[in-house]
Amino acid sequence: MTVSYPRLAARTLRFTLGIPRTITVSPDGRTVRFIRTPDGVTRTGQLWEYDVETSTESVLVDPVELLGEAGEQLSAEERSRRERSRESAAGLVGYDVDETGRWACFTLSGQLWAVHLGAKAVHSLPSVGAVIDPHLDPTGRLIAYASGGALRVIGVNGQDEHALVEPESATEVWGQAEFIAAEEMDRFRGFWWAPDGQSLLVERYDEAPVQTWHIADPEHPEREPVAQRYPAAGTPNADVTLWHVALDGTRTEIQWDRATYEYLGRVSWNPHGGPVIQVLSRDQKSSQILTVDVTTGRTNVRRELADTAWVELSSAPRFAPDGSLVSVEDADGWRRVLRDGVAISPDGWQVRSLVDVFEDCVVAAASQEPTEVHVVRFGFDGVVTEITEGAAVHGAVIGGPTTVVVRSGLEAVGTTVMVHREDAEPAPIAVLAEPAPHEPVVTILAAGEHQLRTAILFPSGHEPGSRRLPVLMDPYGGPHGQRVIASARAFLEPQWLADQGFCVIVSDPRGTPGRGHAWERAVLHEFATVTLDDQVAALEAVAKAHPDDVDTTRVGITGWSYGGYLAALAVLKRPDVFHAAVAGAPVTEWRLYDTCYTERYMGDPRTRPEVYDRNSLLPLAPGLERPLMIIHGLADDNVVAAHTLQLSSALLAAGRPHTVLPLSGVTHMTPQEVVAENLKLLQVQFLKEHLGA
Repeated sequence: MTVSYPRLAARTLRFTLGIPRTITVSPDGRTVRFIRTPDGVTRTGQLWEYDVETSTESVLVDPVELLGEAGEQLSAEERSRRERSRESAAGLVGYDVDETGRWACFTLSGQLWAVHLGAKAVHSLPSVGAVIDPHLDPTGRLIAYASGGALRVIGVNGQDEHALVEPESATEVWGQAEFIAAEEMDRFRGFWWAPDGQSLLVERYDEAPVQTWHIADPEHPEREPVAQRYPAAGTPNADVTLWHVALDGTRTEIQWDRATYEYLGRVSWNPHGGPVIQVLSRDQKSSQILTVDVTTGRTNVRRELADTAWVELSSAPRFAPDGSLVSVEDADGWRRVLRDGVAISPDGWQVRSLVDVFEDCVVAAASQEPTEVHVVRFGFDGVVTEITEGAAVHGAVIGGPTTVVVRSGLEAVGTTVMVHREDAEPAPIAVLAEPAPHEPVVTILAAGEHQLRTAILFPSGHEPGSRRLPVLMDPYGGPHGQRVIASARAFLEPQWLADQGFCVIVSDPRGTPGRGHAWERAVLHEFATVTLDDQVAALEAVAKAHPDDVDTTRVGITGWSYGGYLAALAVLKRPDVFHAAVAGAPVTEWRLYDTCYTERYMGDPRTRPEVYDRNSLLPLAPGLERPLMIIHGLADDNVVAAHTLQLSSALLAAGRPHTVLPLSGVTHMTPQEVVAENLKLLQVQFLKEHLGA
């Protein structure tokens, strides 16, 4: 039986199952550990160990053996945490290893587990409640974990389990990242061990100030709606503080100007110095990098950052082995690596993230060509060395003399994981991903005056000039959401869409990553103009490059989340260009979206209502004259279904026909095979009907 591409993509989590992930390398470089599923269709992650000297790998932890017939059960807190991190896999999705290399720990089905790495012995530990995000202390003696709003500690031998700090109210939580940090700041941790394992920095947040929304399940009216604290734009956030907590439970609050700097953005604590934190103002135009005196709780300002648009959070600032402070900041037009405030990465390099910090250099992921990501050594002496090469997206993990490089390129669908050791040939770690059913044929164009990176895909076997095809724009388009990258796997779905009879165009507008300071900030207050104008410019450039292959009288657009907003915006605002749209989980009214993301780009709705009005879809509803399908998961707690319902109500009030497809029980992600398959087929059918594909 032939399986359709949409179902296969859902079954394989877009062909990511079977690829090694969450890779760590032991400090001596002798061992690589990683999570990998046993094949390309099983979602259950196992913990594997790779011996660098012998190039052999073995399973350390198999969740199926540990859980047996009982299977995996996730708490509501863990499901929410995975939703924030967009995690669709099962089994092991994370683990921690201590600095001594003796122990690893993880959570599975809400239980706490430890692995003695020398003996390769796995055992469960007594724990209280559903275990969240366990971490070993660097000396390998203790494990801390969050549960039930408390932060708890237990010995690796299973002794002396107890609460270190506990909540005093139903809205108070210790040791976890609050909603805003996890959803919009890419900070998923809520506690950090001291290098000596004698104390921790622990986040405490209280959601009492945050308004309560309710997520109902209309398919089951007998069930009560789920109450959720949701900090919408212009409304109060959770009250977030940071504490130094000793193993005996004594605690000291870390002090900074919280009235000015409301957000706790980044935290690091390594052996080369005391803790470093980065805090951010509510309007995100100013930030401080602070060092912490844990004995008194006082902080010292090491760096002041300011931007007329917003300060971008990147990798956590940290101390280098020589005691200098390494940070990633926007300076002189580029995102750079700075050492004690002095840039060590030159013009033209847009730094994506830090890989590691050494005595004489920083290794980072960085781009010159925005579709590519390379691993680069920025020396303290100013010498820049590219560790990777070729048109591809790379990542790396380093331990001692061993570097593991993960690569995905345009030349073929697939990911390679290579282990590089000094004075030895690189060796592969097996990738067990399911083979893709087709190879994308992608042309990347630098479109228009802004040189928009734009991918073009025609149906397989299309002969240039043989026929003019309807066009399907397939953007994301929002900040932090780059689609046009030098990775063939990124274009599997666009190629499948093209094979349905379209010329598919994927274009990254201004505001997307990899292009420097001015490029990213072009969208300030202007989502509805800049990102849409750039889609039009990309379409015009493709039509000019392929006049005999595209029919600009039949143009559709589809997208999810910000892409859904952009798709609906396109037919509402530019019906002269776009002739049909499918909008999935769209943000239709920015006042309904969360504080940190929305206020970063739009400002405060209480002081800038005009910005929100001109970027909202609701006032545009009377102008709809093109076919529009809106899809939304009713269990979505990120872009809540009210977005679609309010737009639909506005369209109905204006007498404008449209289609709404509600998905019962579906969140912002749609990992279910049948739902994902039928959803994609219905979208294609809708577009074919209205574009004549």
